[in-house]
Amino acid sequence: EVQLVESVGGPLQAGGSLRLSCSASGFTFDDYDMAWYRQPPRNECELVSTISSDGSTYYPDSVKGRFTISQDNAENTVYLQMNSLTPEDTAVYYCAADGATYGGSCPLDNYWGQGTQVTVSS
Repeated sequence: EVQLVESVGGPLQAGGSLRLSCSASGFTFDDYDMAWYRQPPRNECELVSTISSDGSTYYPDSVKGRFTISQDNAENTVYLQMNSLTPEDTAVYYCAADGATYGGSCPLDNYWGQGTQVTVSS
């Protein structure tokens, strides 16, 4: 059974930092690109970061320089370090064995976690 479980997010103050983790099981972790997405309230699913099996990474301009994705293949875990958080970063964050771009609601299929709420207040 495929499982991806994100760590707890939480309420934060603007300017703060948070590291999310995602523990994966039930599939060959090394074979997949891993990604973090977010679903802000009343807004579309946004690809936040990806990391490929060769270690290459991608960030959209909205988080570039502030967020860092990494992974531990031995632990089947992917991380998202988020710094200099702003209220615009408020969203439900999902990890996924994915990397595609989606509009509307995040698809939340078998290779997605259940999500964790991150709320940043000013």
